[in-house]
Formats: sequence, structure tokens, C-alpha cells
Amino acid sequence: MVLVTRQASSEACPELEKATKCETIAPVRALLLENLSPKATEILEAADISVENHGGAMDEDELIEALQGVELLGIRSKTQLTERVIEACPDLIGVGAFSIGTNQIDLAAAARHGIAAFNAPFSNTRSVVEMAVSEMISLTRRLPDHNRSLHEGVWSKSAAGAHEIRGRTLGIVGYGNIGSQLSVIAEALGMNVIFYDSAEKLALGNATRMPTLESLLREADIVTLHVDGRKGNQGFFGVEQFDAMKQGALFLNLSRGFIVDIESLKSRLESGAIGGAAIDVFPEEPKKTGDPFESPLQHMPNVILTPHIGGSTEEAQRDIGIFVATRLRDYVFHASTSLSVNLPNLSLDQVQGSHRVAHLHENIPGVLAAVNQVFAAHNVNIDAQLLGTRGELGYVVTDVASGLDDDAIRALSSMPGTVRLRVLS
Repeated sequence: MVLVTRQASSEACPELEKATKCETIAPVRALLLENLSPKATEILEAADISVENHGGAMDEDELIEALQGVELLGIRSKTQLTERVIEACPDLIGVGAFSIGTNQIDLAAAARHGIAAFNAPFSNTRSVVEMAVSEMISLTRRLPDHNRSLHEGVWSKSAAGAHEIRGRTLGIVGYGNIGSQLSVIAEALGMNVIFYDSAEKLALGNATRMPTLESLLREADIVTLHVDGRKGNQGFFGVEQFDAMKQGALFLNLSRGFIVDIESLKSRLESGAIGGAAIDVFPEEPKKTGDPFESPLQHMPNVILTPHIGGSTEEAQRDIGIFVATRLRDYVFHASTSLSVNLPNLSLDQVQGSHRVAHLHENIPGVLAAVNQVFAAHNVNIDAQLLGTRGELGYVVTDVASGLDDDAIRALSSMPGTVRLRVLS
């Protein structure tokens, strides 16, 4: 395989000085952080990708040092792939977020530097939903209080304050993959389901869409958050929202830590305005397992605190590992961007010619014609070609017959608007 990459520049691709069209430049290297599923390593190594695993997260300086000469990065939620890191790591071509969210990646900066980003939008949905259901039942039956009492040696058998979830109203804030599946299961358990989402969403089953967040909060016995990690959601749920909730309602957050004002939640729990809470995500979280943790919500009655494990089942982590690692592998060897969250999406078959040329470029008129003019000028025949655009970027993948030489590659690499060029054979 030939892998030639270039980031936006007016100069020809520097790798061409040391590579010909028939030699392998170097083995592809991957760095996987934060205890990813062994399945990810298995898939990448089976494709002859060299994999280094690291148990915890890394800060910017650690990441910059570790990514020198590395083409692929795999992370979960703790490691931040910032613009500073991206600019300092020119070898990086792909990053996988082994999670639903991608707010830990500067997606715009990654796109500008020709780095494809992938995530796992569906793989841990069921695990999060099951945990939400278990926490609703636990809080409604006041299991945390009874558990603590018995650990302290006090027999606390009582029905006071304990309820069934059947017949109670569940308010789901965020009706995406997780929220909608939770809606179906909650209804099957006999709950009345209402939901609010800023985007237009189809209600499943007998769920009722609420016109505003406030109208949902007024009616819900249990409020559960399942919103995404966009910056605009920071501080989304605070004093005003807690005060709008029903007296004694329960509150769950299994989405993002920074969207909730923890101090406001604490004060409402202390006053009894909120009857209980389950929190799986926090504004600041330790980098690795075993690190110390502190929260204002510790040691409070009828509060469940868990260490960001909503999607952390063996089944979910296995499926995430398979899904994201497969996307990264296919991008390396087939230039496929199917389900990328920041580049134009192209789903590609096997290479139909002798070489596959992947040209990521600024979305400006005339690029496709210019690419094909280069091929024509160098007597390179096109066997197949696909073009896709997304925002400010365009992506054209071309399978060509033999005859693709260094001069042709250099001409493509130096075209105005080129972001990154990759050549595979």
C-alpha cells in the first residue's frame, strides 16, 4: 500500500521525496487511550496496523508527544483533541471517539487539517437506557436510603416514600437515539411518557411531545436528560429549570456533566424540592480509574452517583470497539468516510483500479474538473470516481489504472484548495 498525505500548503507533498508509487512508506500506527475494548486492537492489528494502548487519558502536552509519527488516535471522553494538538501532529489522519459524544474533539480543526473523525452513535444506546430505567426504579423505591441504612446496621423496612414507576410521568429531555429508546421501554413499563427536543422529532408509541421545556418540567414526576455535548448546552439546566420541576420530582443526568448546575441541584435536594437524583456525569472528571473524586452531591440521601458508566457494559464497549475501529481501518485502507462526523461521507467499494486517490479539498467550484485535468495530462485513465461535499469541504475519491507517477501525484498535491491528498494502492 502507498499512503501519501499532505496538509494544506502550496508546496508539493514532502513524502514524495522519499516514496515511489510502488513502495510502502511506513507501517500505519495507532494510539488507543482510556482502556478501549480489546476488540479495537484486534481489528486494527488484523489489518497490520501497529497499535499502542495506554490505560488513562492524556493532557495536551502528553498527547502531542505521543502522537508523533502516529496516524490513528482512539479516545473516549477524557482526552481532549484540541486545535493545538492537531496542529502539532501532522501525521494524524484519523481519530475515533469510542463513545456517542464528540465534544472532546475539535471537529472543525480536525476537518481543516484533513483528519477524519468517527464515533459510535448507536452502540451503547441500550446500555444507557437500561441504566436509566434501573435508576428510576431505585430512586422511586428509595433503594439508596435503604442500602445505606443496612450498611450502617439499621433495619429500615418501610413503605413510606416508596412508589411504583407504573403510572408515573417520565419527562425525557432530548429525544435522540437514547431518549427515544428509553421512551419505548418506559411506556412498556406502564409509564406516561412526555418529551422535549429542540429539533422536530417523531413521537414513538404514545409519547407526547411537549411544546416547551418548562411545560415538561411542570408535569414530569421524573426528569431525565439526554442532550448532546454541543457548547451551547453548557449550563443548560440550572436554577430556573429546577425551580420549574414538580415538588419531590426525581432528576437523572446520564448525558453531559457540564450541562447541569450541580450546586443548584444540591440545594434543591437539601430542601426536598427534588426528591432524589442519579448523576453519571460531572463537570470535572478524573482522568483515570483510581484517581480521587469529589462532588458536592456526595453523602446525600436518595442520590446515586456513578463514574460515567452509562455506556460501560462489556456488550456496549465490545460493540463500540468493533464499530469505531472498523471505521478507522476502512478509512486507512479504502479512504471510506462513511459515518464520519466531520468530513463528506462517501461509502466505497473495494479499489477498482491500480490506485485509489483520495483528495480532500476546499469546497470551491472547479476542483473536480481540475483533478480530472491532471489525470488526463498525465495519461491516467479513471476507472471509478465519487465526489461528496460537506460545508466548506469537498472529497473526491478516484480509482485509476496504472500510470500514476510521482509527477501526477505532485500536481494533485499542489492544486489550489487541497487540504489533504492520500494515495493508496
